[in-house]
Parts: sequence; structure tokens; C-alpha cells
Amino acid sequence: MGSFDNQLHIFFFPFMAHGHTIPTVDMAKLFASRGAKTTIITTPLNAPSISKSIQTSRNLGFQIDIRILKFPSAEAGLPEGCENLDFVVSNGREMLDKFAVATTMLQEQLEKLLQECHPDCLVADMFFPWATDAASKFGIPRIVFHGISFFSMCAAECIRLYEPHKKVSSDSETFVIPSLPGEIKLTRNQLPDILRQDPADTALTRLMKGVKESELKSFGVIVNSFYELESDYADFYRKELGRRAWHIGPLSLCNRAIEDKAQSGNKASINEHECLKWLYSKKPDSVVYICFGTLTNFTAAQLKEIAVALEASGQQFIWVVRREKKEEREGEEEEERMEGKGLIIRGWAPQVLILEHEAIGGFVTHCGWNSTLEGITAGKPMVTWPVAAEQFYNEKFVTHVLKIGIEVGVKHWVKFHGDDIKSEAIEKAIRGIMEGEDAEEMRSRARNFGMMAREAVEKDGSSDSDFNALIDLIKPRN
Repeated sequence: MGSFDNQLHIFFFPFMAHGHTIPTVDMAKLFASRGAKTTIITTPLNAPSISKSIQTSRNLGFQIDIRILKFPSAEAGLPEGCENLDFVVSNGREMLDKFAVATTMLQEQLEKLLQECHPDCLVADMFFPWATDAASKFGIPRIVFHGISFFSMCAAECIRLYEPHKKVSSDSETFVIPSLPGEIKLTRNQLPDILRQDPADTALTRLMKGVKESELKSFGVIVNSFYELESDYADFYRKELGRRAWHIGPLSLCNRAIEDKAQSGNKASINEHECLKWLYSKKPDSVVYICFGTLTNFTAAQLKEIAVALEASGQQFIWVVRREKKEEREGEEEEERMEGKGLIIRGWAPQVLILEHEAIGGFVTHCGWNSTLEGITAGKPMVTWPVAAEQFYNEKFVTHVLKIGIEVGVKHWVKFHGDDIKSEAIEKAIRGIMEGEDAEEMRSRARNFGMMAREAVEKDGSSDSDFNALIDLIKPRN
């Protein structure tokens, strides 16, 4: 059943974390720009940043609405106002479990909204596995959004199916991921702790089990990627694993105006024009950009190692610094010493704008998929520094499959707090992507992928074609 006027109406329900919300909002903008009515479902404290990021689209006449669900913080035992994962991760597993419980308590409110509006489709984040059943009550197809690549989804599924990590004799012994194209090697230390340990029956482990089950029952999966980037893995996911999926990315390319690129996510801690002015004063490919996403924290000692490495490398830099409050005073002296030698941004940075600038010659990244894809789209080689989630898979994709990056040498999956990497290793990797003997070849390859990314979203490109195929499947019929 379609909307009254037969216009396609889609609900988008992002998980309450910036890394999930940003691409989902971009997706809503993309569908709205093609004539669909889109509604983003969120909670009170997450609504303002979403509202700001869709303002340009609304001004152009695109139909993007926001509907609010009350977040049950108190009912789940969370502090009042704790509505975003960014506020939860530094407080340990117990808080994460409570947050997971709180998200399940949104089901009744969502069902009332689905019954009231009866959209043609619900695109819900992977971390809402119950959304599949909620939508099916009203005959509405639910599409899953993982927010990660085909490569990572395939790697994770092959490890789940074949359990190669259980066949090695130590945590540091390498194994090849069975069945996955490309002879990809990992160690047990680089896998999420939920795989390395016999998981206890917690809200988080139940959630992850539900994620897998609900995906298999869903209408399919939307992937923020493009076919030319990972064709072997898109084919493997669809043909070998038998999943229905559509690649419609890079989603960040829906933002054309400087203001849209700058306002994606939180309000930037630096004026975008000031940042661009600084970059325009630099030569092409002369600046290294260092950013580890919204959730990763480093100790003062690790920040010092990065500072020492940057100084020793002699490179111009933009460094986005985030750390826990208890580390603030301890790390300030080291940062002050670096002022004037580069640009230090404390807080949120206009990352897409920065990466696209010709002065940026390399990107030191935690390998979150949003950042990785933004680096690829901008055509930049990378230093890979994975921390948690599926980031070790992304590292292998960048360094071994695409061959546009250098590993900094992280050995352990450590959940948001960074591994202990010495300045010598950081300096070597930075020099490698900026001026090493393979730097120009990596840069050329990276630029080629960047061109492919832009071609994919143009008319009749691979992502445009998959988008149209998806629209044809879900659009209301007369």
C-alpha cells in the first residue's frame, strides 16, 4: 500500500551514533532528491543535528521530515539525556548493554508510527533487528543498513561460518579467511572480543544474534559502496552467500554544496572557511590529515607518540584530537608544542571538505567505513590504524585488496581506546604514504578509485543503476 498520492514514502531509522546517522541521513537526502518522500526517525537529542544537515535539501523543496521517538533512558537505567552511543562507549560494557536494551524498547513507538503513516518501505539500521518483525506486521518491507562494506560483511560471515580463529594455536598466529576471495590473513587478536571469547548471555550478544537472524528475514540490504570498488565481494555476497543487496554509494557524494559537506554530523569545531584558507596556502599533496573518528580515544602517552612522529616526519598536518576528559590536562602541553607546525582541531572536523582538498596528500585513519570510503572517494592514500568494530577488515581491504595504504602496525582489537603504537612506526608509515618510493603509485591508484566513485553515482553509473533497480522494487503500484 503506497501513500495517498502514490508518491514513494520511505522511513529511515538510523542507529543513535554519528557513524550510523550520517550515511543514513545522506541516504534520505538521496531518495528525496529523486522525488521520494522521506521521513527520518530519531530521538529528541539527536534531532537538532539531523535537522541542520537536511536544511539545504528542504530549501530546495525536497520532502524530508523528522519524526521523534522518546528514548527510554531512565527505563533502561541510563542517565537522563543519554541518547547517543558517543556518550556511552567510555563507560564500559554495562552501559553498552543498557543502551542496547533501551533501543529494543523503541519498538512499540515505531509500530504506532508505521501504523499511522504506512510508508512503502522501512530502511532501519542493523542494530534494530526487531524492526523486521515490526514492519512485517503492517506488510511493509524492511531493508537493513549495516553501514559497512561488502568486503567486511563477507569477511565476517566467512569467519562466522568456518571459525578459522578456532583452528590456530595462539592469538597471534595468522589464519586465512576461508572461502573469501583474496587470501586475506588476520589473527585472533584482531577479531572482535565477542568472537575471541565464549560470549556470556548479555544484551549485546543477544542483539548481535538478532541482527543476523533479522537480516535473513528482511527484504534485503543497502550498502554504502560502489560496484567497481569491490566487485568480487559484491558478487560473493549476492551469489555465494545468497543475499539480496543494492550498492548506492558513496552516499557522501549527495552533498554538493560546501555548507552541506561542512554540516554533516556535528557542528565543526573550526570554521570551514578558516580551514580551507589554511589549506589553500599549502602545496598540493603536502599535508597529512589525521583523524580517528568520533568514538576512538587515545591516552596522553599515545597522543605524545603521534606528536613526536609528526614532528620527526617534517610533514604539514591537520590533526583532529579527541581524548577522554581525564587525559585533557596531561596532553595539552604536547599539543601546544605542535601549534604552529600544523592545524590542530579539537572536536568535530569538516572531514569531507578537508579530504577533498588538493593540499591533502594522505590520511591517517581508524578505518571506520565512513572515513575509509570518504578517503577513497577523495582519492587519498591512507595510513591504517584500526581500533574496533570491523575496522581490521577495512584495513586489509585498503592495504591488501586496493593497495592504497600502509598499515601502522596495530596488533590488537581494543574497543575504542587505541593500541600502543610507537612514534617510529607512525613516522615511517606517514613518510611512506607522503614521500615513500611507492607513494606516487598509491596516490595514482587512489585517485583512480576516486574517479570511479564519482562515475558510479552519475546517470547510468553502477550505483545509479542499482538505486533505480531498488526504487522499481519498492515503489507503490497503481
